[in-house]
Amino acid sequence: MSKKILAVYFTQSGQLGDIIDQFTKPLESSPDISVEKLRIYPENKFPFPWTTPLFFEAMPESVDGVPAKLEPFTFKEIQYDLIIVGYQPWFLSPSIPASSLLQHPAFRTLLKNTPVITISGCRNMWINAQEKVKKMLKDAGANLVGNIALVDKHNNYASLVTIFYWMLTGKKDRKWGIFPKPGVSEADIANSAIFGETVKTHLQKDEWSGLQTRLQEQHAINVKYSLMFIERKAGRIFAIWSKIINKSKKRSALLVAFKYYLLIALCIAAPIILLVDAIFFKPFLGKRIKKQKEYYAGVTLK
Repeated sequence: MSKKILAVYFTQSGQLGDIIDQFTKPLESSPDISVEKLRIYPENKFPFPWTTPLFFEAMPESVDGVPAKLEPFTFKEIQYDLIIVGYQPWFLSPSIPASSLLQHPAFRTLLKNTPVITISGCRNMWINAQEKVKKMLKDAGANLVGNIALVDKHNNYASLVTIFYWMLTGKKDRKWGIFPKPGVSEADIANSAIFGETVKTHLQKDEWSGLQTRLQEQHAINVKYSLMFIERKAGRIFAIWSKIINKSKKRSALLVAFKYYLLIALCIAAPIILLVDAIFFKPFLGKRIKKQKEYYAGVTLK
């Protein structure tokens, strides 16, 4: 019997579309598997390239998971053997279009009792966003069986420069000829076909246990302690900022303040906090850190 797969995703730059295409290549090559791809669009388009004010304007709704209207979409089937959800984090949360999709009644109906694999492409922080995605999938009755997180593997500060260069200009080249290309590398995008092969094996056997373990062995996901440490703290702070902004009549001014807070936090505060942690706390928390990393690398929800 033919296996039916739905791969649904949102992208502005096209990067996530490339990832989905490479990831599903092994699945599409099998005669007993049909892959339906669906790219979603919000009714009110988000610009690409962005402007700085419009980018930060999306912060509160991203953090709070406020859904936006999507352009009408339809599915070819009423049920699938596997659903692949491709998304990108915005402000340590799933992007507004991705969050909107996961809250869409028609899509939630489709998710119920269905195996789901999430695949994200981002700069380097995805943990908080994935935790929110896990929660929405669980609420919809879906069965999350795998997660793949593709990131920019360059230095944290170099990638901070290059991601803003890409977002604000739309150019995916080397800034000034000295910085690396922004985004997930072409090699890593092409390599996602390996993960598709692994998924195909489990799909054909109708056996999903052990999939995430195998994906971890193939380096489909990597939890870095320093990023995990900063992201866990930043996620709580972002939520506080969001609440303050939404309650205030000075939204624009507060969003500007948040922009400068973010730059200071990433470039100045984070290195200091990590240094203090490395000296006074990390050496004594080995077992706890190991458990945290194992949890975030998995697909269960606490």
